[in-house]
Amino acid sequence: MRIKSVQAWWVQIPIEEARQHVSDFGRLRTFDAAILRIETESGIVGWGEGKNAAGSAGNYAALVHLLNHEFGPRLIGRDASEITPIWEDLYNGSRAAGAAKRGHPMPELARRGLTLAAISAVDIALWDIRGKSLDLPVWALLGGRKADRLPAYASGGWADAAGIGAQLQSYIDAGGFGAVKMRVGSMDGRPQVSAERVRAARAALGPQVELMVDAHGTFTVAEAKRFATMVADCDLAWFEEPVTADDRAGLAEFRASTNIPVALGESECTRFDFAALAAGRTADILQPDPAFCGGITEAMRIAAIASAFNLRLAPHLWAGAPCFFAGLHVIAAAPAGFIVEFSLGANPMIHDLSLAPVRAEAGMIAVPDGPGLGLEMNTDTIARYARA
Repeated sequence: MRIKSVQAWWVQIPIEEARQHVSDFGRLRTFDAAILRIETESGIVGWGEGKNAAGSAGNYAALVHLLNHEFGPRLIGRDASEITPIWEDLYNGSRAAGAAKRGHPMPELARRGLTLAAISAVDIALWDIRGKSLDLPVWALLGGRKADRLPAYASGGWADAAGIGAQLQSYIDAGGFGAVKMRVGSMDGRPQVSAERVRAARAALGPQVELMVDAHGTFTVAEAKRFATMVADCDLAWFEEPVTADDRAGLAEFRASTNIPVALGESECTRFDFAALAAGRTADILQPDPAFCGGITEAMRIAAIASAFNLRLAPHLWAGAPCFFAGLHVIAAAPAGFIVEFSLGANPMIHDLSLAPVRAEAGMIAVPDGPGLGLEMNTDTIARYARA
């Protein structure tokens, strides 16, 4: 099952003006991703995705170049079923043979960022190929699934205090969700404004709906503490990325100061970063992004860390279809996985790339039964929106 071809594209899908939103990332007019296609000599095609931007939009030229011109040539002729050896080879680079012989990682200097985003894309595509070659879904290769449908939460929530209740209720009505997430932080200017919006949301939704908040790492430690105090009676299910991920000590300080569960990890790479988060007692919920943390292979290693530290796993899935489907398989197979992020802000990268509708019903999302990722890619969308 040798690899015959590797092709990546920077896919940039415009968001219609009526569905655009404004956050700390500014006004988001497009959804961008690096989409990867790997084909074997026997004609099996696997799809992957890499991310190098935290928000919906970003410049993917460098990541696509890395996939096409550095990783691609190294993959041609490799056995696509050797998923872990390929992961380790790409991670350790010129020192891969030494790392394999000595039994410990010896990564090249570029062991984060674009390198891991590229590895993520390759890894997801290889799992897709492996499943298709065996006519099995990825979750079966990972050891089985805990359920055929998973609970999901609706992710969005940018409206002001006057409109946030109606916006979140529209998400609930769209998919029967019992949990919703809204954005807070620097987009509101002051913690008090964020708190007012959260209180308005809770008042509108009532106590029966789980409510999460996400600050995208834009509060200082002091601001996060003030905000948490102001919403202490709102029964938040979690507070995501309260402080920048670079301030590990600040994150630990904040978590120790509050009884609101803290969720972290969308901007972290590899099991090593997540081991540090777990050991440092900075989080209650780990959120690896399969398109950035190292793919399905590394997400499952991170899931094991979560389980070992009695933490929960809720992957970050504000992404395109290959990443989203990869996340479904990880959550279904990992004992610590418990909920799916489902974008209710405009996300054409999921819905326009999948030929089959991707939807939630009664707040649940079906785990794919088809071979590989179970994703039928809309190649016409790629052809239409791939940047030259």
